Amino acid sequence: MIFESLDARAQQETILSLAALMKLAVWQEGSWTYQDQPCTPEACAAFCREAVLQGTLIRRIEANFFDPDRALANKSVRWEVGEGADVFILANKNIPEPVPTDWVVEAIDDKTSRVRLNHPLDMFLPCAAPMAVQAAGQLPSGFNPGDHYKSLNHPRGLQLAIMGASDAIHSVGIDWQTIANAVQPDEIAVYSSSVMSQMDNTGFGGMMQARTLGGRPTSKQLALGLNTMPADFVNAYVLGSVGSTGGVTGACATFLYNLRIAADEIKAGKRRVALVGSSEAPIIPEVIEGYSAMGALATDANIAKLDGAQTADHRRSCRPFGDNCGFTIAESSQYVVLMDDALALELGADILGAVPGVFVHADGYKKSISAPGPGNYITLAKAVGLAVQLLGAETVQRASFLQAHGSSTPQNRVTESRIFDRVAEHFGIEHWPLAAVKAYVGHSLGPASGDQLACTLGVFAEGVLPGIKTIGAVAADVAQGRLAISNQDQTLSKPQAAFLNSKGFGGNNASALVIAPQATFNLLAKRYSKECLAAYENKRAQTRARAEDYFAAADRGDLQAIYRFGEVLLQEEDLIFSADGLQIKGFEHSVKLNSAEGFEDWLKP
Repeated sequence: MIFESLDARAQQETILSLAALMKLAVWQEGSWTYQDQPCTPEACAAFCREAVLQGTLIRRIEANFFDPDRALANKSVRWEVGEGADVFILANKNIPEPVPTDWVVEAIDDKTSRVRLNHPLDMFLPCAAPMAVQAAGQLPSGFNPGDHYKSLNHPRGLQLAIMGASDAIHSVGIDWQTIANAVQPDEIAVYSSSVMSQMDNTGFGGMMQARTLGGRPTSKQLALGLNTMPADFVNAYVLGSVGSTGGVTGACATFLYNLRIAADEIKAGKRRVALVGSSEAPIIPEVIEGYSAMGALATDANIAKLDGAQTADHRRSCRPFGDNCGFTIAESSQYVVLMDDALALELGADILGAVPGVFVHADGYKKSISAPGPGNYITLAKAVGLAVQLLGAETVQRASFLQAHGSSTPQNRVTESRIFDRVAEHFGIEHWPLAAVKAYVGHSLGPASGDQLACTLGVFAEGVLPGIKTIGAVAADVAQGRLAISNQDQTLSKPQAAFLNSKGFGGNNASALVIAPQATFNLLAKRYSKECLAAYENKRAQTRARAEDYFAAADRGDLQAIYRFGEVLLQEEDLIFSADGLQIKGFEHSVKLNSAEGFEDWLKP
């Protein structure tokens, strides 16, 4: 997103890291190799630079998904031979079993057969047709998440969940078993889901199409298609967790919905550590055509029309707050680890930020399910109000920024900018920097706010807010009197707070306050002694060193995916009831069974 604003060394590191994921370059025996030839890091980055830049972010849909110029479609065909007889050719795999009684099947070769009927038949035959929408936000070219673990029959969305959750756990720099041993088993939580479920052939998509195409559903398609699987897979194969779990969906606000549950439960003392995320893989013809039929997506024809050109500029298909014509669908996997403050200090976790509050509100009565309403005014105003209470009005006015939903639709650019402008006026904000990451990565539906959060942590670390570089200028109908919208990167001086905003179909509005590491540390200093914080900083140094070891490996293409299928299975005899609760084999602490928390007043004698 901010590649142009990086210095030469950071650009080189970025190119090499992506080149390794994209299989353009290989790290072996202590050096980089390009096309089987050893080379220096500088040379390798130079060789790979253009391929990496062109093979990332939003671009034309690549062939590993489908050919957008020849996407499979169907047309109705009636074949009549002789006096009302039908003859048609089928691939052997599409001939149903048992063969219908009115079919006469004659083998042509080992792959196809001629089918004869004694009556006319209306049927569908496949044809190829171009898609109106041909751009999407995709993983880097050549990076296949399923290559990094035994992913047989896993839908792409679940492959992404495994990779995203694994990366989050490794990035903490503290072994997961150490974290799990520090808390009770039921003080751990995983909250994650997808909006569209798993719609490819190994999930719901294949199950729904099987009968029509003359096949049969597999035993895995329904189960793996469920939209809770991005959480279920993490519990079963990444963490081995027996704690709280769930998957909440709220259209485009899904990530924030799950983040809210985790943050609220940690604040209430019910959980001490939570893995929160969302995973979505919606680059599928049927899903794209569904959103396109709603008029929600930017079509090639409309993109070209905006530019007065003959062809669409796929790289600039998503144009938040500029003259635009619809959003660009995308795939993504985003996971974060949350801890309560005491546990983070005890373990020496590297605190990258804090989430004091996430707010969710509906829109009330609506003209249409996609129409805007008052809910987003409430969510954003609450988030800003909380920031004022925690950090002070001046900090919010001078050192905060917005992560806009920025879907790139004409309606959104008007309604969301009005919300920002009115909230800014109420809180005395005169120059509010704004980012819209969908301009780069597209709209990933469920994980979209996770994309915003990942970018926010980057802004805290680098001090650079990505510009909306896909627009030439801000659209005339955008309310920008108090907003700082730029098509160039903005350098921020010590940003202290960010507001993530999401406006989803159906009135699913959510806004989150995220505060920067230094602001978080300032709050911790009011709660903990200097001695406690000094001890924490010593532990944190070790945590950072371990995390850097993982980052170095990941930058060379070794993502160390965690997939523990069938490992450490628990049997009934591994559960032991005692006066202290339920002890589970492999867990340091037992699960308490006699809690009456919240009912103390009811139990008074």
